[in-house]
Amino acid sequence: MSNVIAIPPHLLPKDGRFGSGPSKVTEAQMAALAAAQPLLLGTSHRQAPVKNLVGDIRAMLAEFFTLPDGYEVILGNGGSTLFWDAATFSLVQERAQHCVFGEFGSKFAQATSAAPHLQASSVRRTEPGGVILPEAEDGVDVYAWPHNETSTGAIAAVTRPEGAGDALAVVDGTSAAGGTSIDISQTDVYYFAPQKNFASDGGLYVAILSPAATARIEQITAANRYIPDTLSLGLALENSRANQTLNTPAVATLVLMRAQLAWLLDQGGMAFAAARTADSSGRIYRWADANAFTETFVASPTNRSPVVATIDVISSVDAGELRRHLRAHGVVDIDPYRKLGRNQIRVGMFPAVDPEDVSALTRCLDYLVERLAT
Repeated sequence: MSNVIAIPPHLLPKDGRFGSGPSKVTEAQMAALAAAQPLLLGTSHRQAPVKNLVGDIRAMLAEFFTLPDGYEVILGNGGSTLFWDAATFSLVQERAQHCVFGEFGSKFAQATSAAPHLQASSVRRTEPGGVILPEAEDGVDVYAWPHNETSTGAIAAVTRPEGAGDALAVVDGTSAAGGTSIDISQTDVYYFAPQKNFASDGGLYVAILSPAATARIEQITAANRYIPDTLSLGLALENSRANQTLNTPAVATLVLMRAQLAWLLDQGGMAFAAARTADSSGRIYRWADANAFTETFVASPTNRSPVVATIDVISSVDAGELRRHLRAHGVVDIDPYRKLGRNQIRVGMFPAVDPEDVSALTRCLDYLVERLAT
């Protein structure tokens, strides 16, 4: 290919997928998908084969997160974006407080702020690259924040706000769930989509509910608030207890998720996943801190995500050119989040990514910078 710097094959990662959106899907998952034909694919989600598949996922997630008594797993069609709307209708009683330190936290805040049946939301903000946590406030019945801000690579603590009383802690776990440790008892709702650490496709949300969250959903449902069926967590709860979803799910997504859960549990569950992503992220952060042409965007080591690393590149090196040369060699999806508008790379390091491939990526970047600078 013309105008592309040739990277020696021995420097390249074995697998060049480092996306922060959809994760790399493994060969074992593809084998599981092939094995699902014809028993699962193309069959009714109201019948035993698919219901058993959903039941397996719910039970495996309960094991992975070591759910306390009374907590339960629900599934619904649509990803985290849909869940923000569902929570706006089915979880927030009167007023929510949101912590915004990146793009995804702001979207849930926008949803509750625009809802005509709710009071104006309280929004705590800090600049992208930092982290801000909830604080108790009168009149708030839901405290919401992201566990991991995918747009910036910043991770936040998951601890109930002191003095929050009966308010619910509602945490967006989409890019953290399955890739780092969490004490789920510190949340009432921990929701996520399966296309990141669980290496599946999108179009599905999963939420882990505490007994208090279940009671809130049932209370709001009984109050006859208008809630579209697709946004009703009451209907999602009812269907999930029967190991199904309200509408037909993408069965292939469920198959991929179950296969990844099986692998994670076989390897040691949450402890294994957290150690693997810590290994990968440690490699890239040490590399970025040691180089003259890079700087980790999240300044505080405590807030640096183990699953998504965002790295600033000095202005004399065009990060877009780095990505172009890498893509020509099959190393893909290390683009920064578009709205940050910075000269960056962003690297997804979900459990499916081999830490050795992360090291190979850094070697390729060193190789390119050396040649682009001459």
